[in-house]
Amino acid sequence: MAQPKKLFIKTYGCQMNVYDSSRMEDVLKPLGFETTDGPEDANMVILNTCHIREKASEKVYSELGRLKNIKKKRNDDNEMVIAVAGCVAQAEGEEISRRAPYVDMVFGPQSYHNLPEMLAKAHRAGDGKGRGILMTDFPEEDKFDFLPDPVKPEGYTAFLSIQEGCDKFCTYCVVPYTRGAEYSRPVAHVLKEARQLVEQGALEITLLGQNVNAYHGDDGRGGEWTLGRLIRELAEIDGLERIRYTTSYPAEVDDDLISAHADVPQLMPYLHLPVQAGSNRVLAAMNRNHTREEYLEIIAKLKAARPDLALSSDFIVGFPGENDRDFEDTLDIIRQVGFIQAFSFVYSARPGTPAATMDLQVDKAVANERLQVLQKLLVDIQTKFNEDCIGKEFPILLERVGRKDGQLVGRSPYMQPVHVEAPVDLIGQIRDLKIVSARPNSLGAELKGTAAK
Repeated sequence: MAQPKKLFIKTYGCQMNVYDSSRMEDVLKPLGFETTDGPEDANMVILNTCHIREKASEKVYSELGRLKNIKKKRNDDNEMVIAVAGCVAQAEGEEISRRAPYVDMVFGPQSYHNLPEMLAKAHRAGDGKGRGILMTDFPEEDKFDFLPDPVKPEGYTAFLSIQEGCDKFCTYCVVPYTRGAEYSRPVAHVLKEARQLVEQGALEITLLGQNVNAYHGDDGRGGEWTLGRLIRELAEIDGLERIRYTTSYPAEVDDDLISAHADVPQLMPYLHLPVQAGSNRVLAAMNRNHTREEYLEIIAKLKAARPDLALSSDFIVGFPGENDRDFEDTLDIIRQVGFIQAFSFVYSARPGTPAATMDLQVDKAVANERLQVLQKLLVDIQTKFNEDCIGKEFPILLERVGRKDGQLVGRSPYMQPVHVEAPVDLIGQIRDLKIVSARPNSLGAELKGTAAK
């Protein structure tokens, strides 16, 4: 038998990229690849890149320089194929090929189903100094139609991509240019993959999309399903205990989705709903298509449907033109909603986006000072939420062994890591645990009947 080839994928950025990386593994497994923990012994290395943050491309080039040195030491019998995938590849494919000619293939997030074809071309090209294969056009075919069935997920949680692309064109964002137009997978395809994941052991599935609640999947009978309708059907799958979805767009939160939060017990009481800013003036400049008042009205409806719902969000500080009053409006909306987690960043200009050329760019020192104030407020709210959990019982999905002997780690319905002393045979079970301690980023719990006497 031929020796298996080693594959190493380094994933940057969002959960969509995590899903894409796992599907690349699925595509390459029939070709004899098995994953390895680092590039040193890999026959193929894929950098699955993200283009959202400033200096994202430079981080990629820095990593490519390291891979170049590893590749130089290889002989013909132990070649290394270097590939750059994802959003940086989509946005800067020709530039990558020019600056790093030793890279063998560059392909965007809609093209990785063509990996077998690209590998065949790479091997036919020979010499191993860089084959220059570039595939960054948006293909007409749906990549999901060409992907194999998903391989058994690691652990008891799984991602399931149901929607890709974005038509919203927020002025700071590159996603419409790197991921393309909004596309929803057909209902039958989503349900099939979900059932396969559950059969393979997944207890929790997170539905993914750039704007996941813009889902409008073809039902095969001339109609379309909303995300709420899809969630209700997924909840009927025997063995699927938990459902989550991310990332949502506020203007796409409809009444059907809100009612699903009330009607579907498997839908977790935790929602990531990015607001980005609390100032109507800044929201308009961002082209977010909602006001602060509309956002707060959505939150009120969601909490009326599910009173125990908690929220997380994204914030951009120092957007062009943001003044002190605008920033105070953002702090105010944080206090009103009480976000228990958040991703927050200083605005960074992305080439080609409208915001990059706007007047009144905010001084970096001012923006960084505002970010520190905002993050302190967020940490204070998160810490208080965790402390308020003490004494409550939550169903915890126990996922893995912890760092300490006899310790297991799981996740609460609110995505908090939970540590508990428990036997290893409870891994893969959902147990009601009493919360007995809290830290800013995690909780401690105990099994019923194990409290100190």
